[in-house]
Amino acid sequence: MRHLLSAADLDLASAQSILDVAEEMQQVQSRPVKKLPALRGRTVVNIFFEDSTRTRTSFEIAGKWLSADTINVSAKGSSVSKGESLRDTMLTLDAMGVDAFVIRHPSSGAAQQVAGWVKAQVINAGDGQHEHPTQALLDAYSMRHHFRSIGSDGFAGKKIAIVGDLLHSRVVRSNVLLQRTLGGEVVLVAPPTLLPTGVETWGCPVTSDFDAAIADADIVMMLRVQRERMAGGFFPTEREYAEGYGLTEARLAAMKPGAAICHPGPMNRGVEISSAAADAANSLVLDQVAGGVAVRMSVLYHLLGSDEGAM
Repeated sequence: MRHLLSAADLDLASAQSILDVAEEMQQVQSRPVKKLPALRGRTVVNIFFEDSTRTRTSFEIAGKWLSADTINVSAKGSSVSKGESLRDTMLTLDAMGVDAFVIRHPSSGAAQQVAGWVKAQVINAGDGQHEHPTQALLDAYSMRHHFRSIGSDGFAGKKIAIVGDLLHSRVVRSNVLLQRTLGGEVVLVAPPTLLPTGVETWGCPVTSDFDAAIADADIVMMLRVQRERMAGGFFPTEREYAEGYGLTEARLAAMKPGAAICHPGPMNRGVEISSAAADAANSLVLDQVAGGVAVRMSVLYHLLGSDEGAM
């Protein structure tokens, strides 16, 4: 695997390998010295043209714990703010001998474009409303841990309901693709105004009835209402949205035994998810954050690591 641009880049063996190695990587978090020599001498540049807390920080920690030289570049502090093109910026950095770029960009397809320009390997950390493959991997990592904790294994026969602002989400596309590979059954839930064009071709059921979907879901994944991407009235009020598509206390109580809650963050408490649901015992939200570092360590190791058994 040279780049990770889409969840579609992963077949079953490579996806399972990333999740399995992430299990080993997560052990580093409990060590007094959180360092592995696996990527010593490698240089990873995290270049983010959009704001980020979880993704950017977890990639930085992942690189440093693997002993890579990790450099952060933001659009506001780069020559892009002076009018330089994305291509010239990336070629300039690539000429410095960088081994990998972790890139987030507001334009869909930007990561794919960059991969065609540079010699370094490229990891897509979110491109517009297109994809976010490492988020889907860490979601799957947390789900797999949960399934094992209740005496189950694997994704076959598991139903994952993804609910909310599907139109503006890059997370949903990557999750649909990855779950298809892993064997999970995805159902998409949203009001008609927040459905992406062509969603009927994605190969999974789509409904506007949240209460029906939640009844037999093994995972309920809530997506943030992305106000910053909304230019029009996609729903009347936040209160009405919460009543129709929010994970309220009543819906939390209606979830089947053993079901769990996911949210890629950041959360809008009181809109798509209540505080009771966000902080519930069956919420995997913080597990997703913790697992995110391990999964991104695994991705970096798979792309840049040697076969010398550095662990």
